[in-house]
Amino acid sequence: MPEEEVMSIPPVDAELALAEIHARRAQVVGANLVPGWFWPGTAGLMLLFVLAVESGVTWVVATGTILYVFGLSALIIGVVRHARVQVRPALIGVRGALAIAGFALLLVAAGVGLGFALEALGVPFPATVALIPVALGLIVGGPRLMAYLRRVMLARPLAGN
Repeated sequence: MPEEEVMSIPPVDAELALAEIHARRAQVVGANLVPGWFWPGTAGLMLLFVLAVESGVTWVVATGTILYVFGLSALIIGVVRHARVQVRPALIGVRGALAIAGFALLLVAAGVGLGFALEALGVPFPATVALIPVALGLIVGGPRLMAYLRRVMLARPLAGN
């Protein structure tokens, strides 16, 4: 039985194929990050909700809650429709997961800490006032977090771990 012929791929074809794989991966990663409009939308809804709750007026609280629920649902549906495929958690890795958790914890700690401090000082609507820098943090930090996650995902080896 004759030995099998080894197929040789010219280096230029291998380079082109690898470049195509990298381009496709960048396209998939970019298609699945949270879009920029999500951050200001979420920040605005949070401000609306907290202000409504702090008003203490029953109908304002109810209306604000309904608007928040429907608004956030619409944002999430928009994000889900924006994403054409789902990114596997392994692609984000530990660094990406820690970045997401750190971002969320930083914003929560800043908002809660500032809110309690403002309440102790007797500032009216302390939670709403404390949420303003948190909302700005979402608007500015959210896209930066997405850029970081994109870099993390694109830096992962093509073959996985």
